[in-house]
Amino acid sequence: MAWLTALGDGLDSVWQALLDGKTGMRPVAYAGRLRNMLAAPAMDQEIPPSVRLVKIACTTIRRALASANREPGDPEVQFILSTSLGAYLDDAASRTPLSSWATNVARELGAAKAPIVISTACSSGADAILVGAELIRSGAAKCCVCGGADVLTPNKRLAHSALGTMSLTHLRAFDVRHDGTLLGEGAGFIVLESAAQGKPCHAILSGAGSGNDASGMTVADITGLSAGYAMQRSLADAGLPLSAIGLINAHGSGTVMNDATETNAFTSLFSGASLPLVFATKGNFGHTLGATGAIEAITLILAMRDGRVPPIYGLEEPLPEFSLPLAISQPVSCAPRAALSLTLGFGGFDTSLVFEAA
Repeated sequence: MAWLTALGDGLDSVWQALLDGKTGMRPVAYAGRLRNMLAAPAMDQEIPPSVRLVKIACTTIRRALASANREPGDPEVQFILSTSLGAYLDDAASRTPLSSWATNVARELGAAKAPIVISTACSSGADAILVGAELIRSGAAKCCVCGGADVLTPNKRLAHSALGTMSLTHLRAFDVRHDGTLLGEGAGFIVLESAAQGKPCHAILSGAGSGNDASGMTVADITGLSAGYAMQRSLADAGLPLSAIGLINAHGSGTVMNDATETNAFTSLFSGASLPLVFATKGNFGHTLGATGAIEAITLILAMRDGRVPPIYGLEEPLPEFSLPLAISQPVSCAPRAALSLTLGFGGFDTSLVFEAA
């Protein structure tokens, strides 16, 4: 696995930055008016968004494959590439399809097969991993490179500012002062292969599940019912009871609506003495949209590996109605049997991934 983020691109160096409570947020110039000038860029913003997207993806995929002792042109390797809108909003005049970026990535890397391309808003990266798991389990693929890449663009920043989803202050997931999200860019890719091959690995993806709340293009069902379905389905897929989950990487976008949705979903699903610890990383990376599900899966895997969970950036006063324990102020020790990553996307796309220690 590999990532490229606003905090760097080394697995261990970025992980340490998270444990140290660092953020990649900084003021990023914009010609017009926005609710907030803060964002989390991962590359030089003078590079055109379409070029940046392909470069971020290619760089990260090469490193992920190298760590798995695979080559991009290996005929057994299937690329499953995702983004939300990538550079499309700022490139619309070119009339190129949204999927063209992935075709360019596969061509540049010399992929043996055409890529499978996914765009399910902010759940795209997680859905790429879900699809890869299904292809391998069905025997349709031997090895899948799954994940997402997304870029910070002027029109995305303007859109979130106009929607009112952009924070006026800072991204503070599950804090009583939460007032919105802030955007970032980056990429995350995981190389999936059948565990039956017995190769050394970081973790086992043991279950995946999804749901859609069908509430609106940008409005979630704050009851958390659909998010709960996604989590229940991922646990059923993994053959694990609720009690097996000791750690959750929440979507944690920092909007009032998202925090309410996840609060209700977690509270409804989990109860009893052994409540899972919850953390989130968008305060560090920014909301990387189509890449976030893959980046957060990597973060979850590293937390399981090290038995430590980074604090939620900006969280000082937890929502009183949030009943699960939260990682606050400093790293928290945790040794879960299994862990879960939840992503929630515009359009109601909810996806849950369950990982177990290798």
